[in-house]
Amino acid sequence: MTHAPLSPVSNPGWRAWLIWSVGVAAYVVAITNRTSLGAVGVDAADRFQADASTLALFAVVQLAVYGGMQIPIGVLLDRYGSRPIITIGMFLMAAGQLVMAFSPSIGIAIFARVLLGAGDAAVFPAVLRLVAVWFPAQRGPVMVQFTGIIGQAGQLVALVPLAALLHATSWTITFGSIAGLGVLFTILVALVIRNRPAEQDADVTVNTDTGVVRVVTSAIDTGVGIRAAWAHPGTRLAFWSHFTTPFAGTAFILLWGMPFLTAAQGLTAAHAAGLISVYVVAGMIFGPIIGDLSRRLPNHRSLALVLPAVGLQLIAWCAVIALPGAAPIWLLYVLAIALATGGPASMIAFDHARTHNPSHRLSTATGVTNAGGFIAALIAIFLIGLLLDLQGAGTPETYSLDAFRIAFLAPIPLWIIGCVFIVIERKRTRVRMGLDPERRRR
Repeated sequence: MTHAPLSPVSNPGWRAWLIWSVGVAAYVVAITNRTSLGAVGVDAADRFQADASTLALFAVVQLAVYGGMQIPIGVLLDRYGSRPIITIGMFLMAAGQLVMAFSPSIGIAIFARVLLGAGDAAVFPAVLRLVAVWFPAQRGPVMVQFTGIIGQAGQLVALVPLAALLHATSWTITFGSIAGLGVLFTILVALVIRNRPAEQDADVTVNTDTGVVRVVTSAIDTGVGIRAAWAHPGTRLAFWSHFTTPFAGTAFILLWGMPFLTAAQGLTAAHAAGLISVYVVAGMIFGPIIGDLSRRLPNHRSLALVLPAVGLQLIAWCAVIALPGAAPIWLLYVLAIALATGGPASMIAFDHARTHNPSHRLSTATGVTNAGGFIAALIAIFLIGLLLDLQGAGTPETYSLDAFRIAFLAPIPLWIIGCVFIVIERKRTRVRMGLDPERRRR
């Protein structure tokens, strides 16, 4: 017995595209909020007199809240739909940035990141649900990739204009401006986005064996939604795929990239920003390519796309930190491009989640999946900061190439663990689908 979403629109009209566009624009703002501290990390360390572990704590708390909220957000999405969830998310991010703008101490600033992480957690899964409800299923992989691609433009907004605004004005004006943008999008989302097409009374799923139509309700109604999602090896494959692919790029962009490039590699702030911009643009280029390959190779995504993307990142990362001196600039660009494959490759995880779960627990499975990458990222960010502090290189004045070289060993075990579980769960998923024979037990 299988379930598939009953596509509400076989040929989406202008309203579907308008709703998706507003949702994606909200996601751009969410990414800007998420990466806002990474673009001004050195300024934040100076403002709050924070060492590396404390600076890492800002990002770790934000990501911990983000990851911890994914399953509750998924359950709430299955119950209430995208519109109220995105609206609340934008409001929480605006409140968090307003608190950050006037924060006099580290404690209050960390509370601001809690609000920011909670709000950010709501946006991406809700936009994915809009794609599932407003667009036909066959467009899913490409639409998910385009959502991710356009959203990443928020990193460019945080990287260049935000840093320039901070250096031209003040901390309060800069973060207050982001808060104002969040308020604007709170209103826009509430006015434009709708959970489903008007001709559909409720989100539904159809049993493809019997044709029975079922109204989608929260997975919490069954009491087994989360367990049922995790019990399917396809969901676990989605989780580990998302765990393994994007976390290094997230850690690099969210916090440690700028200090590493400027203090350790000796680049100017402008040159470092340009290199990180290459990372963002490369990810936007890879997105449609990987999305189309994912559509063409539905049964070979892990071996053909996910694991090669991880391998490229691991090789480039190790090459940079293995050199005795500063890396040549061309190798840093290779690293940026290699890390850029992680974001588009991570979108494949959501294809797994959508393929292997019925609509009544789609958002719950999406939440489980989305938590993976951010759990890995918060571990990596925290360990890098801790290793810097243990070497006595925890402040901008004491950052060094040798200290970063040791600290940047932290992601390697995470890549290895993730790849092992991808291989294991891929085999179990293929057995579940009938593509591989079940291994006989002695």
